[in-house]
Amino acid sequence: MTTDDDSLATVVREVVAEHREQRGPLIEILHGISKRLGYVDPGVVPLVATELNLSRADVHGVVTFYRDFRSEPPGRVTVKVCRAEACQSMGAERLLARLEQTLGMKVGSTGDDGALTLDQVFCLGNCALGPSGQINGRVYGRLDHDRIIGLIRAEAP
Repeated sequence: MTTDDDSLATVVREVVAEHREQRGPLIEILHGISKRLGYVDPGVVPLVATELNLSRADVHGVVTFYRDFRSEPPGRVTVKVCRAEACQSMGAERLLARLEQTLGMKVGSTGDDGALTLDQVFCLGNCALGPSGQINGRVYGRLDHDRIIGLIRAEAP
């Protein structure tokens, strides 16, 4: 086991210990790991499976089913554009297509330099102000291309 593996094992053991007494704690444990690491490293899947006496397939299935769980670190700036119906009706699809073109990346990807992740979400509860988006966890409404690019630049280190 490498130092990284030791660190992952430590995180898994600590998070599992926090949720050990809960009934069906897998999702909460994965959220805890994601919060601590920023993502669910594929290396934690067998560790979580062992700790909870589950199969690796069971844990992997949950990680890959839920969009909240990433299997790689997110960029330093994470941009999510809402694609729910209300935002679509206000131009979210055009906004997202233009962002992909401007940023040179596809939805669901992180730039090679690790600076930016472009993603989608299917409702931010900001329907009256569509198209909406989220940048590093903060929700914005009435987005257009120039505004979202300005917000991204303001967040960039």
